[in-house]
Amino acid sequence: MADSLHITDVGPRDGLQSQRAMVDTVGKRALIGALFDAGLRQVEATSFVSPQAVPQMADADELMRSLAVPNDARVSVLVPNRRGLERAVEAGAREIAVVLSATETMNQKNIRMGLDAALRTCRETLAEASRAGLRTRAYVAVAFACPFEGATAPAKVLELAQEMRAAGAGEIVIADTIGAAAPTDVSRLLDALLPHLPVESIGMHLHDTRGMALADAWCALALGVRRFDASIGGLGGCPFAPGAAGNLATEDLALMAQQCGFETGIDLDALCGAIDIASRIVGYQVGGHSRAWLARGGRVQDALR
Repeated sequence: MADSLHITDVGPRDGLQSQRAMVDTVGKRALIGALFDAGLRQVEATSFVSPQAVPQMADADELMRSLAVPNDARVSVLVPNRRGLERAVEAGAREIAVVLSATETMNQKNIRMGLDAALRTCRETLAEASRAGLRTRAYVAVAFACPFEGATAPAKVLELAQEMRAAGAGEIVIADTIGAAAPTDVSRLLDALLPHLPVESIGMHLHDTRGMALADAWCALALGVRRFDASIGGLGGCPFAPGAAGNLATEDLALMAQQCGFETGIDLDALCGAIDIASRIVGYQVGGHSRAWLARGGRVQDALR
């Protein structure tokens, strides 16, 4: 049986949060439905943050209450604190994620509190989510480099990842928020993490700012990581991190994985339909490096002919 790779599509949340044109609830629901139809079984749908801070996510409650989720699928939402967690639970969320930036300045820019306070808030939120029986994920953002403080020390990422694991996070997502990492950086960081954390608990969230996200993903795959975030059409970017371009495109990661023998459960033809919907709702053509080839009817079995 083929080795499985698990992809969480974060397009509806991370992909849309910084879009200038407002995307309505109907459009978001259509995108999420198309992702499920294409075989994705994990989607990060929205975030329960302040609408003043991220207007694009103002409909989080309405969206969650109106989603049709397949029985074998999971939907997660981002929550900034216990109040966000309360809103998420009231709206029916069963899986949440918290975000902890690895540097003082990024926390200040992102959530207006320092690293120590942010760590405490994440611990409290994870503990409350665990008591409520929710699945939990914890992002360690700017894990490779911060736009304000430069390179991030692997030892600091390990320290924070262990804190989040001890607080109850089921998955620790290592985020290259500004797309600064090269494969050697991924190797260096995972070499620091893997002796102390189960590899099955680690996910990667990669941005393609410098065109290296897919190479970084391959490096992580080679070291045993099987959980990845990706975004349909490569949508994405953090509104609080200068230089944070789009995410690793779901179609690029799925195509590489399938061509290399990994099972993803994703129908690439159907995924092209999700790319079309993403393009329609944001008002411009999106797509990863493989979009044009897939749109012409490219197939994994034909790739090497």
